[in-house]
Amino acid sequence: MKISLVIALHFFNSFMLPCLNKTIFGVECPGCGIQRSVMLLLDGNFIEAFKMYPAIYTMVPLFAFLLWDNFFPLKHANRIIITFTILSVALILFNYIIKFINTN
Repeated sequence: MKISLVIALHFFNSFMLPCLNKTIFGVECPGCGIQRSVMLLLDGNFIEAFKMYPAIYTMVPLFAFLLWDNFFPLKHANRIIITFTILSVALILFNYIIKFINTN
């Protein structure tokens, strides 16, 4: 199992997509860092993943909950989904503003 995870990580690391916004305009988009953050999470570097893209820790439970709710619907699923979505968007915007301020 561990060997297959290492092979998968190596495969995904060699095919990281560049940010088109950063390539064309020279400015990072709000999604910059999410691929690297996921790779860091899969590699077990949880603190580095947070530093790279803080919203990863709200997006992972959101996607897991969406998947779970698809197969096992819950009574108050909409409230949970809205809460995780608002937290994710707020963290993404906050992180983007901080990155934008620190680069200028």
